[in-house]
Formats: sequence, structure tokens, C-alpha cells
Amino acid sequence: MPRISGSSLELDGFDVAILAILQRDNHTPQRKIAEAIHLSAPAVQRRIRRLEESGVITANVATLDPAKIGQPLTIVVNVDLERERSVLIDEAKKAFLAEASVQQCYYVAGETDFVLILNVPSMADYEALTRRLFFANNNVKRFRTFVVMDRVKTGTTLSLDKVPGISTPQ
Repeated sequence: MPRISGSSLELDGFDVAILAILQRDNHTPQRKIAEAIHLSAPAVQRRIRRLEESGVITANVATLDPAKIGQPLTIVVNVDLERERSVLIDEAKKAFLAEASVQQCYYVAGETDFVLILNVPSMADYEALTRRLFFANNNVKRFRTFVVMDRVKTGTTLSLDKVPGISTPQ
């Protein structure tokens, strides 16, 4: 059976199939997973526990619709720092991590230093956030704002169905 080698755990086709199912719906009963991939429910349970303990599965979370919780605007922001000393990068990471409106934060290589994904109630709230997070920070050189018009695909689903030799249940 094909395998995927990671830094700490080798995944076989059963593991990949389990992950594919859990990524679509992590409330899928283990007996249904077992039926779909032709394993016993206890074997599925052991594999899921191993995937969690090894850190392959990092969390079981609910994905929320921002509009339904009063955060209808999704904004992508590229942030460029003035100086890139490690202590200043760490300060920026800490500030972004502490801001509730920041849903995702990526420290990246390339033309910008950080890419932020924000959810805010209004443009007025975004303006207040920019004053607090960017304009008040002497190490922010510039930031570029992209207002999301449509959430076409979200989440962190891995494309496990593209692994050669492994077919995952639909």
C-alpha cells in the first residue's frame, strides 16, 4: 500500500483515507469511516489517536461563517516591515497573534513580510484596526489591503486525493 513519509510519522493509504474523511467532516462516526475504508472501528480509533498524538491532526475545530457572526468583511493584508531584525519580527508576530480580527497570519518569503487574513464587521472597524496595528507601529513600512468579494474556498484541507497510488473515499 502506498505511503507518505513525513518528518515524524509515515502515513499509509488507510491513514490518508481517514484524514480525507475527517477533513470533510470531523464528526463522521468511526464506524462509518471503518466501513468506508474497510477497517475495523477499533483500528480506525487507534489510527486517529496516533494521528492526534503525533501532531498530524492538530485540532478538531468548527468552521464558522463570518457573516453569520457579525464579521462579514474578509480582508487580506500584505504587511511590509521597515526593519527585519528577529526581535522586531517576533514583536510583529506577537501583535498579529493578539489581534482577534486576525484569523490567519503567515510570515512569508518574497515581496512582503506578512500576509494576514482578517474578518471585521465593517470598513470603519478595519480603519480602526489599521490605525492600531499598522500606523501606530513604527516598524510597519507599508501595508496593502485586498477586500474579499467572494469566499470561493476556505479552510486548510490538504489535497490528499492527489497522492499517487492512493484513492480516497468520496
